[in-house]
Amino acid sequence: MLDKKHMGDVHKFRKPRNSRRHSFQSELPSLRGPKRRRWTRVQSILVIIGLLLGAFLGLKLIGETGFASEEASFQCGSVRVIDGDTFDCGSTRIRLSGIDAPELPGHCRQGRQCTPGDPYAATQNLQKLVAAGAVQCRKTDTDKYGRTVARCTSKGVDLSCGQLSAGQAVRRYGYILCL
Repeated sequence: MLDKKHMGDVHKFRKPRNSRRHSFQSELPSLRGPKRRRWTRVQSILVIIGLLLGAFLGLKLIGETGFASEEASFQCGSVRVIDGDTFDCGSTRIRLSGIDAPELPGHCRQGRQCTPGDPYAATQNLQKLVAAGAVQCRKTDTDKYGRTVARCTSKGVDLSCGQLSAGQAVRRYGYILCL
């Protein structure tokens, strides 16, 4: 109601501070959508565990083509080194996984950019690594030339990582984790 004192005065109408803009807005559904629920601590922990498990499995599969089976693992009785990333394990030609070593003269196909470096030093380093002890391999793939691609160790040293750490090869054809 109007105050008697201001009854004849003309006033600009102002919206009262705490009133609703339009009464019909309260009847309309909210345009913002439903309120978002916050994540509970249990949900957060489950998501973190899932991410860690996924990362672990991803890292495991990067170095291998799957979980190792008995058929995929084998030991080499006799080893004959061909070059810095290839050797014969008995009658099976093995290509070391994840690396590329310099090619011997005449072995680099035309149009291919071969790894720079001394192919003889790379070959000698691989010979030294396999001579350290029995060579144990785990097949990861077969390349386009029919060679078995494998992760191999000799006396606990991964041969691919040994070639990388000696500077006799570069990372190529997938990722390998060397610790």
